[in-house]
Amino acid sequence: MRAQSSATTAPRIAVATDQGRPGLGLLQAALGVIAFSLTFPATAWGLEGFGPWSLVAVRSVLAAVIAGGCLLGLRVPLPARRHWPGLAVVGAGVVLGFPLLTTLALQTSTTAHAAVVVGLLPLTTALCSALRVGTRPSRTFWTAALAGAAAVLAFTVQQSGGALSTADLYLFAALLVCAAGYTEGGRLARVMPGWHVIGWALVLCLPLTVPMAALALAQEPVRLTAHSVTGLLWVAVGSQFVGLVVWYRGMAAIGIPKASQLQLAQPLLTLVWSVLLLGEHLPVAAPLTAAAVLVCIAVTQRARG
Repeated sequence: MRAQSSATTAPRIAVATDQGRPGLGLLQAALGVIAFSLTFPATAWGLEGFGPWSLVAVRSVLAAVIAGGCLLGLRVPLPARRHWPGLAVVGAGVVLGFPLLTTLALQTSTTAHAAVVVGLLPLTTALCSALRVGTRPSRTFWTAALAGAAAVLAFTVQQSGGALSTADLYLFAALLVCAAGYTEGGRLARVMPGWHVIGWALVLCLPLTVPMAALALAQEPVRLTAHSVTGLLWVAVGSQFVGLVVWYRGMAAIGIPKASQLQLAQPLLTLVWSVLLLGEHLPVAAPLTAAAVLVCIAVTQRARG
């Protein structure tokens, strides 16, 4: 009993420390955004050698093995039963739903276009947070958030010619499931360390991802190249585990709405990576959108909710 009590006390102390250091929380959330901004280019690399289902399943299994090893090695106790439904939402939205839907979209969409569509994620996350957690940001916050979302949406429409494709439908569905996962993860990160949240969510999905990986690898051709292996490793370790660890810790420290607004910068960072890593052409409207988005981020970080 004493050992169990000390094990459950330590995470609470860690969470309280993070919540009392908003500067550190802001840095952690920003590092998460940087990690996420590389996800689409890494996915494009991964698709050079893996099928979409194989890539999603294998990345989840690899991330779960790393997370499970950390949880086991540090003898982290199982979460309380009341937290498992929330972890299931995190798993369904962040571990499975968002990676699968965006990977399917990237079969026909450029990373630049997909990144800008997913730029609406901060607004959907803030809305989901308001409905689920009961947060009530200020009017200034919502005005800046909507302005940033409008800039991203205008950029998307201008680049796509006003027509929505199947890839866009995949991306819009990805926004919804990811926002739900982020909201539940941010809520759980207030009562347990952020890496426990994503770690247990990954482990919880193993009964689905292991057979999914075996079936997909048997059906889809695999071609191992430097790009495909690097892309797989990044989306598994950088995006699926490390990025989510710092992201959830950041959300717990500075709040879900403010942390989510940092993601307004994510599509613009991804545009830069798409040029540097994939050789895609940077749209002319990107600098103007970048300036508008950065102004919105500054306003939302100052607004009190």
